Amino acid sequence: QVQLVESGGGLVQAGGSLRLSCAASGRTDSSYAMGWFRQPTGKEREFVAAITRSGGNTYYADSVKGRFTISRDNAKNTVYLQMNSLKPEDTAVYYCAAGLGSGWYLANAATYEYWGQGTQVTVSS
Repeated sequence: QVQLVESGGGLVQAGGSLRLSCAASGRTDSSYAMGWFRQPTGKEREFVAAITRSGGNTYYADSVKGRFTISRDNAKNTVYLQMNSLKPEDTAVYYCAAGLGSGWYLANAATYEYWGQGTQVTVSS
């Protein structure tokens, strides 16, 4: 079992930055790939970014490429999502997830076994 807790969400103006953190506890032997997804109000959950177990490969949705950066610190059992140049359309609840997939399967929510409760990000215009 893995427990995931997101933090770092909040209200920011367009063009600003936020860094989300996802702390893992339980079975945290870095066996899991990690992903970030988001769900705007009234819309389906969508892929944002993912990182492999070693951190050697990362994947991004086209909508965030060049603005968001995913990273992980396995010693701290934490994954991060640095979000720059935020836009109002980035407003959503952001979720981190842990799973055993690889490659672009990590863009599929069904790949993941464990999910956090989410943190709200609101970008004002």
